[in-house]
Amino acid sequence: MTTEHTLREQVVAYGLKLTPSGLSQGTSGNLSVRHGDGFLITPSGTPYEEITPAAVVQVAMDGNHAPGLRPSSEWRFHRDIYAARPDVHAVVHAHPPYSTGLAMCRMDIPAAHYMIAVSGGDSIRCAGYYTYGTQELSDAVVQALDGRLACLLANHGMIATGATMEQAMWRAIEVETLARQYTIALQAGKPVMLRDDEVTQVIEKFGNYGLMSRK
Repeated sequence: MTTEHTLREQVVAYGLKLTPSGLSQGTSGNLSVRHGDGFLITPSGTPYEEITPAAVVQVAMDGNHAPGLRPSSEWRFHRDIYAARPDVHAVVHAHPPYSTGLAMCRMDIPAAHYMIAVSGGDSIRCAGYYTYGTQELSDAVVQALDGRLACLLANHGMIATGATMEQAMWRAIEVETLARQYTIALQAGKPVMLRDDEVTQVIEKFGNYGLMSRK
């Protein structure tokens, strides 16, 4: 079983990957891992290079946390994702340019490329817009993630989930790549969509594909 300290170190290590990977900039975005009866999440408004394992905040499912610590303002949708999805053990939220650009247009990412299978379905939905940190946004996120492993957030950014932090980060990067490819395809012409059976075949094959197969 992974220890709490190891999980805290993972949150710090993957937080440091957000900017170099192109997923976020400054203090934007947040990430968490399921732990015990709650989860460990990045603190609010802190540059990733300044976050230490001790600064990562343990939050209970009722929202309680140790006094003096401030979890990310987005802790609600992390909590509600874990409550709704026992298969999810890590969440990455970021504001990458192409995913966010499509989210600003309130567009889903359809099955224009077989890697849509990383989302667990034939699309990456865009959740409706609500002010960050609110329960309304959290409810919209949980709805957009129904039967999915990633989603966009209207006028905001994106979320990727995983069985591990490594998987969630990989999925976030794949979603941003898909968003970039779809944006280019829209500029070039009219993207041709894969059929439902073609997407289903890829999803089945992905059961043994790289990080998708790791639990």
